[in-house]
This record gives sequence, structure tokens and C-alpha cells, in this order.
Amino acid sequence: MAGTNNRRSASTGGNLAILGLAALAFSLAQTSVAPALGDMASSLHTNSQNVTWALSGYLVSAAVLTPVFGRLGDMFGKRRLLVISLVLFALGGAWAALGNSLAVVVAGRVVMGAGGGIFPLCFGIIRDEFPEQRRTGAVGLISATAGIGGGLGLLMGGLLVDHSSYRWIFIAGTVMAVLAAVAAQFLLPESKVRTPGRIDLLGTVLLGAGITAPLVAISQATSWGWTSGRTLGLIAAGLAVLVVFVLVERRTAEPLVDMTVLARRPVLMTNVATLLVGFGMFGVFLLVPQLVETPKASGYGFGGDATRAGLLMLPGCLMMLVAGPLSGVLTARFGGKVPLALGGVVTAAGMGLLAAEHGSQGAVLGGTMVVFVGIGLAFAAMPNLIVDAVEAAKTGEATGVNTLVRSVGSSLGSQVIASILAHSITAPNPLPTEHAYTVSFVVAGAGALVAAVATAFIPRSRRHVQVPILEEVGAAAPLPEPALAADDEGRRHT
Repeated sequence: MAGTNNRRSASTGGNLAILGLAALAFSLAQTSVAPALGDMASSLHTNSQNVTWALSGYLVSAAVLTPVFGRLGDMFGKRRLLVISLVLFALGGAWAALGNSLAVVVAGRVVMGAGGGIFPLCFGIIRDEFPEQRRTGAVGLISATAGIGGGLGLLMGGLLVDHSSYRWIFIAGTVMAVLAAVAAQFLLPESKVRTPGRIDLLGTVLLGAGITAPLVAISQATSWGWTSGRTLGLIAAGLAVLVVFVLVERRTAEPLVDMTVLARRPVLMTNVATLLVGFGMFGVFLLVPQLVETPKASGYGFGGDATRAGLLMLPGCLMMLVAGPLSGVLTARFGGKVPLALGGVVTAAGMGLLAAEHGSQGAVLGGTMVVFVGIGLAFAAMPNLIVDAVEAAKTGEATGVNTLVRSVGSSLGSQVIASILAHSITAPNPLPTEHAYTVSFVVAGAGALVAAVATAFIPRSRRHVQVPILEEVGAAAPLPEPALAADDEGRRHT
């Protein structure tokens, strides 16, 4: 029996490593391009404003495709769609690496956005294939990879730009995705949990249009202006399309997104918290590197390069490797509300420390580590709350929407903070003021604190009891998967 259990544990660990590699490839690509924008602008003979589309195009594409791949995984097999997502991500990376014009690079980045499906598909595979006692921790670790990869992406991008070329950023992502795709195809089991149905083409088009318009407006708001006609018009148009999307989905027999599931209070309030924590996380990814790379002549900057900025954030990112599994332990014992609320409070505290003192590298390092512990706790709890609240057949769909919400929060946070910094710049001084950094840290912390408050409205989890140990088989026996899920009013859903 011991040998069987050891082999089962090794198999689960190997599968988790494959899923972790896939998730890390996508997470690194989210931020690794940021330090390379200047190099890309010079190499592609364009300006800094235009080259930001390489970052925006990827984020918008990933936001749109994430729930689509999650739903397709529920329908046709999560491993199959994970491999397809990784292959498209790799093709897009190779395309961007070889591109000699901005249009080609942006197009490659848009194709890479198919990697957005990696996270919901990983969550679905874990729920369907992992032993019950390993699921919570595994989901937490994969979710924490979003923050870990984001921070490591800044370091990787900085190193490659400072010592080589931006093209190696795309090559590195392509290699990781190819390795993960091959391993997934031949080593991961295919889930037998399926939701038969047809592809909701109308819903897909409406969701794509409704998400793309506001995200493009948000990503360009700093250069266009938040009150410009283009910005407000695209936001208004996108929101109008999303309203139509909701009405259509409620009347569709086999919708892309089941609105009755999203309306359940655990799912709804977890998504609200996700939006706000994502807002704060990308605020740190934007603020700390800029602070480090600001010249010392400013009176507050450290005068470092992109590599130094990444190294300063590295310890905080590594703290998420501890915070993620810890969140899983807390979730198993107390339910997902506790680590989510705690994560929001710790994140806000770290932002407060950074707002109060960011004049030395030690202070920034300490504050950043506190922030990332909070983000690790919160990010690991979010998908577990979603998984607990929905049926197994809806896992990919529901976690896909949650990942989409996190992307929207990240885009919104980075642009709001970029606007705060930009508005502090005056003609004689081309740099943001130190006060603008203080205000930005406070704003990001306020978002995290509101996220913690939002957890009070999440009902008690229906699955957080300790798993019984059956001595006769020598391991924790998996609990039977609940066939029905209850909403906040106690109704049962098939």
C-alpha cells in the first residue's frame, strides 16, 4: 500500500509541476515585456506610445480568450484545450520574436493571449484529477504563480534587455510553452468530466467586443486622457455591449457564461474582491520598478536599471511560494474567506508601509515583501472559493471569468496609477513627484482593503472540513464530489 501511495503522490507532484510550468510561462509574459518597451521602440523604429500596444494587445486578448478557453475545456476536455492554448501561446511568441515591425510583434502578442486559458484549465484539471486532500493546496499554488511570474517577469525582462535583446523574452516564453505542451500531452490525464453542448458564437463575439473596447480605452487612457471622447466613448460602448451580452446569455440554452452561476453570492463577491486585489498587485509592478529606475537627482529615486528593479522585487515574489500553500492550509481549515480577507488586510498594510517610507531600498524591499505575502494569500484563496461554489462541470467556465476579472483589475490599476504619476509631472520637471508615489501606494492599498471588506459578504464555504484519513488504504480518501451546489439562499442547482 505504501508503494502505491508513493507512486500516486509522485504522479500528482509531476502533474502539478507540468501545470506550474504552463502557468509560469503565461505569467512571465504578462510583465516581462514592460522593461523592454524602450528597447522595442528603438529596434522597431517607433515611439514609446505606440509600442505599449505590445503590452495592451496581450492583456486584452488574454482577457477575452480566458473565459472562452475555460468553457471550451469544460466541453471538449481540459487537457486538450490546455495543449492548444500552450501551442498558440508558443506560436505567438515565435511570431513576435521574429517580427521586424510593430504590427507583426503586436499580432504575435495577441495570439499569445490564448495563453489566458491556461489558468482556468489548470484549475479544472486539478479539481477533476487530483486527490481531494491535494486540491486546495494545488489550486492555491497555481494561483499564486500569477504573482510570482509577474515579479519574475520583470527580473527576466530586465536581465535580457540589459544584456541582450527583447527578442529573447519571446523566445524564452516559447520554449517554456513548448515544453509544457509536450509534457501535458503525454503525461497529464484527460478529464472525463465534460459539459456537452454547442459553441456559443454570438456570446463569444459579444463578450469579445464588450471586453475589448473598455480595456483598450483603459490601457490608452494615460495618453488619450481619461475624459477624452475616445476613452469615454469606448468605455460606454463596451459597457453597453456587455449589458446586451448578459441579456443574451440569460436567454441562451447553452451559454458561454452561465449568468445564474455568476450571480451566486460566493462567486459574485469573490470576483469583486479579485478585481480589487488585481488592481493593487499591478500597482506594485508599476510603482516599484519606476521608483528604482528614477535618477537619484530626483531626490527620491535609486538610479538603478531594470535588472536592479527586478532583483528588488524578487524576495517578495518568492514569499508567494510560502503564502500560496499557507493560504491552502487556511482554506482547508477555515474556508476561503479567511485567507482572502487576511490577504487583503496584509496587502493594504504593505502598501501603507510603502506610502509612509520608500526612501531606501531596505524600506521598499520590506514593504514589497509584505505586499506580496498578502497577494499570495488572496490569490490562492480566490479560485478555491470559486471551485467550492460551482459544480465540477462549471469549473473551467467559472474560474475563467475569475481570471478575466483579475486581468481587468490589473489593467485598471496600472492605468489609474500611471495617470496619478503622469498628472504630477510639470513642464520644468519631467519626472513624477514623490508625493504622487505616496498617493499611488495609498490608492492601491485602499483597493486591497475594500477587497477584504467584500469578503464579509461571501457565504460560508460548503467544503472546508478536514478530510478523514482511512487507515485501511493508507491515505486520505477523496470525498465524493457534491452533485449540487447551493447559492446564498439555499437553493440547489443542477
